[in-house]
Amino acid sequence: MWALLSLAIGSFGIGMTEFTMMGLLPEIGQQLLPAQWAANPDDAIAQAGWLISLYALGVVVGAPTIAGSVARFPRHRVMIVLALALTVFNALTVIAPTFELVAASRFLAGLPHGAYFGIGALVAAEMLGPGMRAKGVAFVLTGLTVANVVGVPFGTFLGQQFGWRVAFAVVAGIFALATVAIAVFVPALPGQPGRTLRAELGVFRIRQVWFALGTGSIGFGGFFAVYSYISPVVTDVAGSPAWTVPLILVVMGLGMTVGNLLGGHLADVDLRRTLLGGLAALVAVLALLAVTAQWIFVLAAMVFLVGLVSSALSPAIQSRLMDVSADNQSIAAALNHSALNIGNSLGAYLGGVVIAAGWGFLAPTWVGVGLAAAGLLVAVVGYAVESRSSTPAPMLRPHDTAAG
Repeated sequence: MWALLSLAIGSFGIGMTEFTMMGLLPEIGQQLLPAQWAANPDDAIAQAGWLISLYALGVVVGAPTIAGSVARFPRHRVMIVLALALTVFNALTVIAPTFELVAASRFLAGLPHGAYFGIGALVAAEMLGPGMRAKGVAFVLTGLTVANVVGVPFGTFLGQQFGWRVAFAVVAGIFALATVAIAVFVPALPGQPGRTLRAELGVFRIRQVWFALGTGSIGFGGFFAVYSYISPVVTDVAGSPAWTVPLILVVMGLGMTVGNLLGGHLADVDLRRTLLGGLAALVAVLALLAVTAQWIFVLAAMVFLVGLVSSALSPAIQSRLMDVSADNQSIAAALNHSALNIGNSLGAYLGGVVIAAGWGFLAPTWVGVGLAAAGLLVAVVGYAVESRSSTPAPMLRPHDTAAG
């Protein structure tokens, strides 16, 4: 339990460093871009938003390259190094004096993100044993979902009251604690001796891996299309005051926490039904959100369900990737987070496009419905292709996965 908690502390820190930035863009723009701020604060905030994109780019780049490169090393040592890297790169964000250097630090901070979650999921699965893999994945992800309930609002408050650098100093401290805890509590676990980055990149030759990645990046784009623009939905569509926005975000975070744990259990029971049923449920709850958002209490209930269903999908998608990746486990487990960050960019971008077109603040929710439905279609086609193939996609039995 202490070993899993140590991993969850790191994922809590990742949740804070990824999402706290979104609530502190005005403070960052004002301090790091004073000339732009004086001329047009909106332009300064928009430029500060590049820091979010650079972090996501770091995740997309780092997840496969780092996870594939370190597959041969003992996994507990890899986790220590990844947690230490997250500590150092977030500390650089605290002390970097210019916007350009902060931007570089955010890209660097994103690099270990996917590898931490991916290899951490393998560590958790090995410690829990056969039949408990998805629960292990979910436990590691619990820190990320709890961060949306506690860490992100707290970090945003600290940044607004005492300066945005203070928030990231706290994040760096959390990663330092995770580094020590992992070193003390995570047992010695072997890697895959002889594995190389070139060998791990062979995962991209497996057709079902592409279906799984498409399911995650497109389907999860539906969630991020809504999450990125929930604030104007609360204030402009539901007509609620701005102070209710953090409360709605907490409600979503609670849904994500419950959904993550529920999804881990359901995926261990029946992965296929959890994945397909979860995507269908996401389509339904997003559509309900779109038609009921004008009533704040109904909106809150729908937001809770959106968080629950979307987070229930995450362990299922990661488990699916691990199933179809044959012996490329390290890189496959990390690729899930590349897919989710592609979904982040896709959902936010398309949501912004329809708002800019003048279709209103509920338009991104309908974009989300379409993306979730497209993700469901990709998953259905993937399973159909697998069932009709004369050489089914490589799959590992639970005890094979645990053995690494």
